This record gives sequence, C-alpha cells and structure tokens, in this order.
Amino acid sequence: MRYLVTGAAGFIGSHLVDRLLADGHDVIAVDNYATGRPVNLARHRDRERFTFVEQDVIAGFDGVALPDELHGAFHLSCPASPVDYLRLPIETLRVCGEGTRNVLEVCRERGTQVLLASTSEVYGDPDVHPQTEDYWGHVNPNGPRSVYDEGKRYAEALACAYERLDLLQVRIARIFNTYGPRMRLGDGRVLPAFGRAAIRGEPLPVFGDGSQTRSLCFVSDLVDGLVRLQASDLSGPVNLGNPQELTILELAREIIELTGSSSEIVYKELPQDDPRRRRPDITRARDGLDWRPLVDRRQGLEKTLEDFRRRLDAGEC
Repeated sequence: MRYLVTGAAGFIGSHLVDRLLADGHDVIAVDNYATGRPVNLARHRDRERFTFVEQDVIAGFDGVALPDELHGAFHLSCPASPVDYLRLPIETLRVCGEGTRNVLEVCRERGTQVLLASTSEVYGDPDVHPQTEDYWGHVNPNGPRSVYDEGKRYAEALACAYERLDLLQVRIARIFNTYGPRMRLGDGRVLPAFGRAAIRGEPLPVFGDGSQTRSLCFVSDLVDGLVRLQASDLSGPVNLGNPQELTILELAREIIELTGSSSEIVYKELPQDDPRRRRPDITRARDGLDWRPLVDRRQGLEKTLEDFRRRLDAGEC
C-alpha cells in the first residue's frame, strides 16, 4: 500500500515511517523541519519505496506531485513539546487548523482514510481519572498551553465534521506521553530533560513537588497502535498510551539509578496549567484493536538513555 505521513521527520513520525517501510509499504513523507530532524529519515533517502517532500502543510499541496492513489494518511504535523509550541504559537494553531484542513482535502479528493494524531492534552488538567474518550476535558482556553490543547481540539472537531458530512473516513488517536530513541534532547519534555541532566551529572529539574503523574508509552508500542487504528473501523477518538502511572519524582529517581548518576534533584516552580495527573483508559483500544503496550518501562528507558548517551557523546546538545 501507499501511505502519506505528515510530520514524518519528527520523533513519532520517523518511527512510523520505519514501521510502514518494514511492513512493505510505500511511504510519501512530508515535513518542513520546523521541529523534525533530517537525520531521522536519512537512512531511507535512497530507498525505492520512500519519497520525501519538504513542505509546510499550512501552505497546502498545490504544486506538490502527490499520486492519485493513496491507501491511507497519517497526519502527525504539529509542534508537540512545550518548548516548541510556546516558541511557535501561531504556527501551532495554524497547522492544527489550516494544515489539518489541507490534509483532509487532499485525502477527500482521493477517497483516502486519514488518521489524525491528536493528544492527551485535549483533556487538559483532568477532573476525571483515568481519562476516557467520552470525557470532554478541563482546558484553559486562553492560557499559554492553549495553542496546543485547543488547536488539537479544533483539529478533532474539523476531522469529525468531514466524517459527519460523509466526505471521508477519519481515525483519531489521542496520544499520551511517548518516549524512545530520537527524542530531541532539548525539546523540554521531562524524559530528555532528566536523561540529559543525569548523563551530564547536572541537577534534574523537577517542577512543583514532583507528585504530578504521567504514563509513559514506548514509541514502538505507540506506532503499533497507530497502524492498527488506521486499519480499523473504529470511528471517534481512541486513547493510545500506557496505563502504568508514576510520579515525576519517581521517574527522576529511576533515571538517576539507570544512569548511575550523582545528580541531585532540584525543585522549580510548576508551570501554568501543568496537568496534575495523566493516565489513559485504553479499554477502547484493547477491545477494538487488540492493542496494549508490551515494552517494559525499564527496558524502554534503558534503550532511550543509551540513545541519549550516544548522541551526547557525539556532541549533540
């Protein structure tokens, strides 16, 4: 089959490209490198079944030679870390709006099903725990994080409107915290921040008292969920994440142990609207996709930290 992947040079996007090519499919990868990295796709450049298009989806696809036949699309384009979407607030809103509409239109013209990569951030700082897909969320609509939270909520609404009008079929993945090799070391997310600091012997920055929780899913598990969801008949949002929950303080201590670091933990002020708890209810994915995370967290963290150490030794910041 032939798949379109936007945001293909990003952390999750590049792992998805790996999986699709390994499964024998053709891939048309689209990215503008706003947050993606060319090195993430470099090994595929000369592959016959791989085509790369450097393009901003906000600008649309006029003049881009896309094939008439596409068997599916994965729309992952969007800054996804606080460092990025706070640096690119307007671009984040526009890619969720104009960019999503452009992808939907390309796929409508070709009768192609679209998987929209949404996020657990649509739940905001949740009052319901664990979060189920029918929970509407608790989001600050004009806080600093709103460009991402509300942007993704709008993208979901737009995709669902296309589906209700019978213009095309849509699958929506609400992605919870995902980790693994190729995460940008300076992207501000908790695992790269902890990993880089611990490897360097620097203090680990814990915001608040560290009691807030996250649920970490290894990237290969997440990608498997995306592939299964694209091939499914599950309409409406589907949570994809690991329901095993831990506190930020527990994660900091685990990273120090795994790296053998002498780093200390330092406490900093909690950012505005930072979620207190985050854990997915994956009943819908488990029952409808026969999907659940398989990679043990310690095993996944060891692989991730090995990748971080290699890149830091090579001079990456």
